[in-house]
Amino acid sequence: MPYELTGKVKVIQDEQTFSSGFSKKEMVVTVEDGNYPQDINLEFLKEKISLLDGLAVGQDVTVTFDIRGREYNGRYFNNLVGWKIQAATDPASAPQNQQVPGAGFASPFDSGDDDIPF
Repeated sequence: MPYELTGKVKVIQDEQTFSSGFSKKEMVVTVEDGNYPQDINLEFLKEKISLLDGLAVGQDVTVTFDIRGREYNGRYFNNLVGWKIQAATDPASAPQNQQVPGAGFASPFDSGDDDIPF
């Protein structure tokens, strides 16, 4: 069952590669939860590591993830494994002045010179 959270990227860790060839990369997302923001650690495995490329600290994201659990030596552990990231559009980075198609086209008739060439 997939879960989803929305927040601000706090940390993007370096990729970890283990002797078995397994690799993962972790990211911390701060989620506003009432008076106390929560820092949620998510991990991305194998080919999903590339989803973190291009993200920056402070960027708003929505992450879709699964919860995985396991037992080790009588203790139980949970992991949040991300598999989809949707970065929020930052209005400050959106282009403010969009050009009309053909606006940069220079017509030979608009030279500003009134002399007729023939």
